[in-house]
Amino acid sequence: MYTGTLKSKSSGLKIVYRNTSLKCSGLLFFWTLNRKSSRKSSVVRRRGADGRIPVRTLDRGASSSAAAAEPTGYPGGPYDTSLLVKYEHHVARHIWFGEERGPKKELKVAGHGLKLNSRVPLALPPQMESWVSRSGLASLQRTSLNKIDTNLVSAFVERWHLETSSFHMPFGEMSITLDDVACLLHLPIRGIFWSPQDVTEELAVELAVDYLGVSQSQAQSHVRSCRGSYYKLEWLYDIFVHHRAASSWAYATRAYLLMLVGSTIFADKTFTLVEARYLLLFRDLDGCSGYSWGAAALVTLYRYLGDASMYSCKQLGGYPTLLQCWIHEYFPTVGKRGENWNPAGNCGLPRAMRWSYRQGVLKVDDLRPILDELTPTDVIWRPFEDHRAWRVFDEICLYRGCLKWGETVVPYLPDRCLRQFGYRQYVPSPPLDCMMATDIDVDWISYHQSVVDVIGSSSVATTPSEVVDGYLEWYYRVSHPRLVPPHRDAPREVPVPVYDAGPSDPDWARVSTLIRRYLRQVNAEEEDPQFSDLFEALHISRSH
Repeated sequence: MYTGTLKSKSSGLKIVYRNTSLKCSGLLFFWTLNRKSSRKSSVVRRRGADGRIPVRTLDRGASSSAAAAEPTGYPGGPYDTSLLVKYEHHVARHIWFGEERGPKKELKVAGHGLKLNSRVPLALPPQMESWVSRSGLASLQRTSLNKIDTNLVSAFVERWHLETSSFHMPFGEMSITLDDVACLLHLPIRGIFWSPQDVTEELAVELAVDYLGVSQSQAQSHVRSCRGSYYKLEWLYDIFVHHRAASSWAYATRAYLLMLVGSTIFADKTFTLVEARYLLLFRDLDGCSGYSWGAAALVTLYRYLGDASMYSCKQLGGYPTLLQCWIHEYFPTVGKRGENWNPAGNCGLPRAMRWSYRQGVLKVDDLRPILDELTPTDVIWRPFEDHRAWRVFDEICLYRGCLKWGETVVPYLPDRCLRQFGYRQYVPSPPLDCMMATDIDVDWISYHQSVVDVIGSSSVATTPSEVVDGYLEWYYRVSHPRLVPPHRDAPREVPVPVYDAGPSDPDWARVSTLIRRYLRQVNAEEEDPQFSDLFEALHISRSH
């Protein structure tokens, strides 16, 4: 048995802990500050051999009969299934038992960055530039990553849950918000939602003739080859080139914009097609700026994330650049990040342009335990504060309700990721049932009351990752702290982080994370002389 002591030099707090298999498991212990009293205490929640947390450790006020009751739920997953009602079909349930989606553990991801770079000209003709600029979509011309780290993206998708529209991390929920879309892509988030219109193959032909300036026979032949109401992205590019040369600016602009959104925010799992109905968005080139393009990007990505989080799905649609750049902004220690410029010296460009592709060496199964061990100090909770000169925070990002685009409706729930907005996280309300929503457009327009409800139950956080008492205990009842079980030859007791105070300074937090990760990798013990200096450095970093 190994016994050790951790001491915070700033507070004098000492924590004595024991572990019979420190070398095997490399697991962490966490401590929390009890705000209701002046003393500090060590809190560790343990899962049993079945992967569940015993009821008695979660509800100390429960009766003895309730504590003795056998909990329901899933090994390694939620034993209270009232929140994640689709967990039975979720990929995380299968991963716990070593069941992969298929021979390839990573998803097939639709990324068009390289092709788009070759198709977007350095400069558009002035007649087209005016329309593209007014549309609100101009920033999409330069934001796409050349390639996508499919392993990194897939590892995060495995933590997405469509019921909550959020990633379930070891310390609580996080999500891609309207503010993230505004800062990363510079898309307008205010505006109207687009209502669906059925487009048959016959109508797809008529739309191509009327708004793309192609002949009836050419349109019929092309739509027939797509086997549905679609246009090929390459075909749209050819139309753009043809009409630009002929100075047919309206036709050229529509083909260009449809190709642009089909390669980015509306990318689907065909990798080559775009739905013909989206051409209706650009009938009036002077009026297409009224749409909430940011909400459209988010709805599309949420939808595909929900699909890809299911065990049976093997592909991810939507705009993967948005997801990967979001990961780079919030999780600096996860994955490979290539930077094009420093935020302090940027010229107001979309933040997605800050990042460039770097090939990662870690596979999905390498990344899973890394994500399992993340703590709140590994997160940059508000990465865009140095970008506010170009994108001021809009309170509509705190709207709680449903977002709609076409026939797709998704819940948007900022109350589940309040720490990303600088507020203390509380136990959120149950998710919305968007199937029952009838006045989504009205709710969106009258968003102010929902914002008041979201932040009225909270307060400004005093530390970046602050949560209310009881939040994490609730979270571990209804979610899953990790995807990978401990080693089979190690004791099946998994410490559950309640709150890791950690360093308050972000630089010291990064130092602490890197040292701690290395010590885990080499299975270091504090009593080993060869690691004494590193352990001392770790304790110093954690005291700041």
